[in-house]
Amino acid sequence: MPRLKDKYKNEVIPAMMEKFKYDNIMEVPKLDKVVINMGLGDAKDNAKLIEAAVSDLGIISGQKPIITKAKKSVSNFKLREGMNVGAKVTLRADRMYEFTDKLFNIALPRVRDFRGVSAKSFDGRGNYSMGVKEQLMFPEIEYDKVEQIRGMDIIFVTTAKTDEEALELLSLMGMPFNR
Repeated sequence: MPRLKDKYKNEVIPAMMEKFKYDNIMEVPKLDKVVINMGLGDAKDNAKLIEAAVSDLGIISGQKPIITKAKKSVSNFKLREGMNVGAKVTLRADRMYEFTDKLFNIALPRVRDFRGVSAKSFDGRGNYSMGVKEQLMFPEIEYDKVEQIRGMDIIFVTTAKTDEEALELLSLMGMPFNR
């Protein structure tokens, strides 16, 4: 069992039940999935850069990403419908907990001048989005083999009904918020 999943069952659920006065244990919000998205707009001409980004994302997440395609043609960006423009991976169950634990405890503290993530990035329905400027913060990525530094978006989808519940859930799980 992943360490974060064990922490959720033994520490987070009792704390959430006490704070929000839930009647049933099934009412307690939980982490549903984590979506990691990497935009590769400038790599649309070079397939080698797309392969490198996909392999980096696969190493970080532990799961093979899918390559996302452009839905519409945009002439200003020299983009045609169906071109490769990004990579995305959706993590659930144990892989989600492993990635989240690694992000909170290893990767985020490695960021230079890190003071915590913003607590204002909730969407109103209990989901949290954050951006990461470079993939080098993850320990699996070898600095010498990186062709180009890329950022990524990480979305935490929870079953919480309000942002307050989701904030409490993520902070109890260990997300370093700067309040």
